[in-house]
Formats: sequence, structure tokens, C-alpha cells
Amino acid sequence: MNTLTGDLRSGDLRYGIIGCGMMGQEHLRNIALIEGASVAAIFEPDAAMRAEAARFAPDAVMMDTLADVVAHPAVNCLMIVSPNYLHLSQLEEIASIRPLPILCEKPLFTDPADAPRLAALRAAYPAPIWVAMEYRYMPPVAHLIEQAQAATGGIKMLTIREHRFPFLEKVGDWNRFNRNTGGTLVEKCCHFFDLMRLIAGCNPVRVMASAGQAVNHLDEVYDGQTPDIWDNAYVIVDFESGLRAMLELCMFAEGARYQEEISAVGPLGKIECLVPGPGRFWPAHLGEAPVPKVIVSPRDPKGPRELEVPVDPLILAAGDHNGSTFYQHQGFARVVRGQQQPEVSLDDGWWAVAIGMAAQASAATGAAVDLRAAPYTPDRKM
Repeated sequence: MNTLTGDLRSGDLRYGIIGCGMMGQEHLRNIALIEGASVAAIFEPDAAMRAEAARFAPDAVMMDTLADVVAHPAVNCLMIVSPNYLHLSQLEEIASIRPLPILCEKPLFTDPADAPRLAALRAAYPAPIWVAMEYRYMPPVAHLIEQAQAATGGIKMLTIREHRFPFLEKVGDWNRFNRNTGGTLVEKCCHFFDLMRLIAGCNPVRVMASAGQAVNHLDEVYDGQTPDIWDNAYVIVDFESGLRAMLELCMFAEGARYQEEISAVGPLGKIECLVPGPGRFWPAHLGEAPVPKVIVSPRDPKGPRELEVPVDPLILAAGDHNGSTFYQHQGFARVVRGQQQPEVSLDDGWWAVAIGMAAQASAATGAAVDLRAAPYTPDRKM
């Protein structure tokens, strides 16, 4: 097994994995790269996905239930990678059995009415919970976050553009319907709302959105139902500091050279990063896939400065998220070993969902949503 060593103290991580579909298998590949980490037990009800998981984690024991994984004596941390609508109930079940450190994929919940359940979990759960927000850890995005204040002199406008491929096929096609995902602006875009709040350094106050289903999945039918998941959106988010942020999402633009483009602008200048999509989707006849970039454009003296931010090929090959899943697991390993607190807390994950829910509501009604009055918003602290 190839491993990438770091500055972590000794102490083995023995994961219990809940769900091993496409994203779960990416987590398995990245756990295999973390020194001192292994997968002890897996719960995956789909036979085909279970067989794939066994290829990536041949020493793991396949379990019949979540409870079996949580109770397995070798397991000392957990990873939830199940369909969105299961996350909160699975967190509650774990809490009732054996509260271990958890890395939980986004979103934390999908129904606005379930916010009180998350509040109760937050108040009572005694172990660390880290919400998986991979986009924070993409090297070009992390570089932008680190340099944004100096490059801009204080961000006033933030824009995130994602032009990408449609939703991929998942087991049971659960991701084709809002009732299972929370809607595109929760399922897909909570990543970006998390980035907005992280970069702003304060909480949002108002959300305005326009979104819909224009191209994708319109000719698909499942049990007599046509998918209702949106494929394009504009979302504007106002923050307490006066910072304005915008998301532009298009999920029928996989021909683009870069999948994510993020720009931050302030009185001193602009900084932006360009992030390519998954390398496995890049057409071979075009040669090497694009390299991520960060561009700093000061107002005075004028003259953009361009920096390439390549990712270690071994890490890049382990997933579809520009190496970020590996760096996220490095941080989670430090949490399990008692070296730090989660970098993405339950509150962070909750806020990301709340912004997405407000955006879904705004796009559906045509009205702006005041997050200070929304019943699914967490306590206003940063």
C-alpha cells in the first residue's frame, strides 16, 4: 500500500464506513493513503457497491447493519457516506449506541422541519463531528482563502461559478428527486455556501435566488415520476459585514476547461482560482488535463500574476475533488488523535444547509429570504 506520511503522531485510525457508493469509494481510496489509517468495518446494503468496496478495503469486515459497524470493537471512528436523507437519522442512531468521532458527508439534513433534531444532537453528542466540506481543501481554493485578505484589502464581492456535468447515476437513483436530496441548492451547493461563509468570516442575513430545471433528466422516468432536481441557478447572499456573494451554477456545461472559478474582489485588487473537473472526465485527445491556477490582479500597479497550484498525482488519482478528500482525512486524523478540534463543525455544516434551504425557498417563491427569521437557521454565532 502506498502511504503519504505527515507530521501526525502515532495512533491508528480504524474506520467504520456507513455507505460505500461512488463517494464512499473515494473515501476508501484516500483513507488508504493516510499513515496509520485503515478500514475495519463497512455497512453497504447494495451488493454491487459492497463488492466494489471490498476491492478497495479487502481487510474490512462487511456488516449487515449500521449498528453492527458502530459496535464493532476494532472501530474507533466513523465515516457517514450514505444518501443525504439518511444522515441525520444515522447520526442519531450512532449517538444512541456508541458516540465515536464522526466524519459525516454533507448535507447534515434535508428537511427544514428537522432543524430541532440537529440542535438536540449538537447539544448532546459528546464526541467530535466533522462535516465533510471537501471544497475547502482543494489546494487552489485553500491558497485563495489564505491570500484573499492581503490580495483584496478586505473582500467586498465574492463570486463562485461552477460549470460542470449533470448529476451522476447513484444507487436507486435517489439523487434525482428533491425529497431525497434537499434540492440541488442544498445537495450540491452547500459546499459553496460553506465557502462563502468561511471567506466572509461572518454569518449571512439574506438570500435571493433564481433556479430551475432546464436541460437535465427531463426524459428520465422512475416509478412513473420525472426527476425534479434543478440544473441551473443564480444565488445572491448578503452577509453581516456587507460582503455580497454570488453563486452561478450550470450543470450542463461539462465542456468547460475549468469546473470551478472563484473570485474575490476588494479595494486593493482581485484574487481568483481556477479548478479543473475530475481528471477522468478530461478528453484524452486534448492531452494533459488543465492545471489548477490562482491569479492575483492588483489595482495598482496593474498586472495579473498567475500561479500554478498542481496537486500530487497520487492524491489527485484517488478521487474527483482535486486532492481535497485526502487533506480532509489528514485533518480528521488529527481530530481522532486528540490533536485538534474539527475544522468544519456541526454549526458550519448547519449554516451551509440553511443557506441552501433559503435559496431553494427563494427560487421557488420569487421572494428574498431573511435568514435572521428562518426557522431552520442555527444560533447566530461564528
